[in-house]
Amino acid sequence: MAVTLINPPGLPNVPVYHHVSVATGSRFVHVAGQVSWDANGTNIAVGDLAGQVEQAYLNVTTALGASGATWDDVVKLVVHVVDWTPEKMPLLLDGIDRAKARLGITATPPASLFGIATLDVPEHLVEIEATAITD
Repeated sequence: MAVTLINPPGLPNVPVYHHVSVATGSRFVHVAGQVSWDANGTNIAVGDLAGQVEQAYLNVTTALGASGATWDDVVKLVVHVVDWTPEKMPLLLDGIDRAKARLGITATPPASLFGIATLDVPEHLVEIEATAITD
């Protein structure tokens, strides 16, 4: 699958994501929002935004793998953070960096970040969903 990530002239270069992804392929993969549960449904990193981001990335990776996709196939991420404030950005970035280092990934697909009031259970601080396209 070929995904080309682009930061067009006229838009700021943001190191965490690219503004545009262009994909060629025929199979869409939609990964439901992933939270910080492990395989047993135990919440990992209670109260730790960075730790929950890391676990959510691991869960997205597992879901992608089940469909035959990888992070190289991801064309869009959507991140929901409970009680978002700009002061939480370093924690979010730390969790992303830890997950990427642990997984050996460098993909920076387009992403949207939404601050929300709450998630499915009070202990969840973040939910990450992904869309990928494969051949």
